[in-house]
Amino acid sequence: MGKTLTDAREGGCSGCIEVGAFGKEAFVLTGYLNVPKILEITLNNGVDPTTGKQVSIATGDPRTFRHYDELYKAFLEQLHYIVDQKIRVSNYIDRMFAKYAPAPFLSVVIEDCISKGKDYYNGGPRYNTNYIQCTGLGTVTDSLSTLKHHVFEKKAFGMDHILNAVSKNFEGEEVLRQTILNRTPFFGNDDDYADDIALRVYDDLIKAIDGKPNVKGGVYHLNMLSTTCHIYFGKVMGATPNGRLAGKSISDGTSPSHGCDVNGPSAVIRSLTKLDHTRSGGTLLNQRFLPSLLKKEEDIKKLGKLIRSYFTMGGHHIQFNIVDTATLRAAQKNPEDYKDLLVRMAGYSDYFNDMNEDLQQEVIDRTENESF
Repeated sequence: MGKTLTDAREGGCSGCIEVGAFGKEAFVLTGYLNVPKILEITLNNGVDPTTGKQVSIATGDPRTFRHYDELYKAFLEQLHYIVDQKIRVSNYIDRMFAKYAPAPFLSVVIEDCISKGKDYYNGGPRYNTNYIQCTGLGTVTDSLSTLKHHVFEKKAFGMDHILNAVSKNFEGEEVLRQTILNRTPFFGNDDDYADDIALRVYDDLIKAIDGKPNVKGGVYHLNMLSTTCHIYFGKVMGATPNGRLAGKSISDGTSPSHGCDVNGPSAVIRSLTKLDHTRSGGTLLNQRFLPSLLKKEEDIKKLGKLIRSYFTMGGHHIQFNIVDTATLRAAQKNPEDYKDLLVRMAGYSDYFNDMNEDLQQEVIDRTENESF
């Protein structure tokens, strides 16, 4: 990403999953992008259905679309418009930081700030990178897969039917919802149908973001990090076409949707490595295993092989929780008995009892893998 070979080799991971040139770069995270929300706005012709306000451009009533490519074209137009608006706001915030919140102590230890006579937040470092953290790849992929597969190809139900069901949070439409959940190609199962959609969305996110200029002489790059924003993002959304209910968490980072990766972790890493991780500033992948899966020495070796395989195939980041649902439920009920229960959230660990109920539920909802 524009580094000299020497500076790149002296860099590494910093923060949660980000990669930077240590001591030479300001890699600033400029906020999160709710990608499934962009699809929700697309399906409502630029209107946010949770507020009823026109928040983006009109790209057509999806009920009139006759082909999947028409829907995706509208989604792409919304994506570019919203990314451009976000960059405008982020550039304004950067100018405010440079003017009103300089970092002189940080600047003296970052190379080139002194020689340039510029602050860390004002283009002083050798490299000045802004990242936009996108989340919800699994949710948006599965929603697009649902519409492509059932509406445009199989014609099992119409666009009007599914949009009405989504607007009612699938109330009275449980048969439809279960059909979607059980008969749709979903991301994370080594199924090219869904994985090709994920790859297209990922590539188009890069095209929309990568290389856009910031105000410090650097550029923007993509980062697939959610931290805990995917939980909040779900709260400001209605139901989605993939069967997710209103208010529920969207998928985190590049992880599959909760409970939708049904072919095991090996299939997950095969899906994930169809993406080119080197084009991102970082990708987040969460996995949860039952403790019984790692009881024997040979099981530990299998886990090691899974991790090595993922990185050999081009993966960037993977993290695990080795805990069963019963333990997590018991910790919710009797927290005093589980004071030392640690879980991986998103690039960091936290005590389970220190997390609020929404964060706890998000960990519980992750797919519980019983085999490799």
